[in-house]
Amino acid sequence: MKPVEPGALRVDPRSVVQPPEQLRYARWLEWGSRVGLAALVAIFLAYSLGLTEPHVPHARLPEVWNLPVSQFLATTGLPAGWGWLAHAQRGDVANLIGIVLLTGASLLALLALLPLYLRQGERLYAGLCLAEAAVLLLAASGVLTTGH
Repeated sequence: MKPVEPGALRVDPRSVVQPPEQLRYARWLEWGSRVGLAALVAIFLAYSLGLTEPHVPHARLPEVWNLPVSQFLATTGLPAGWGWLAHAQRGDVANLIGIVLLTGASLLALLALLPLYLRQGERLYAGLCLAEAAVLLLAASGVLTTGH
């Protein structure tokens, strides 16, 4: 097989037409990612500047960093699963808010497609979006975990 020469497959970006579904998904994913990233940066700055009190004091971090998860949770008093939400005001736990926002961006983008697909009568695509959203929610719920 002969390799394609660089520049041989030039496509004028203005000639490419994106379907509205792709544009909507991309727009929601872009904004969700931006919000999640901004939250990560803001929370990290607040934590590193000492504006929020950590759950695990900085001096104690080297002691607990290398522990297995179950021992880390027992030693620090942090709960497993979504129990961290009760400690979200703590600087070292608050970073999980940014991670949830960042990882949840794809879920919101999928759900944003539903009205568009339903308006177009595309029930199969709407069903696929709902099924994928259900899988994401099930995975995030922690129901399928095998313990810590």
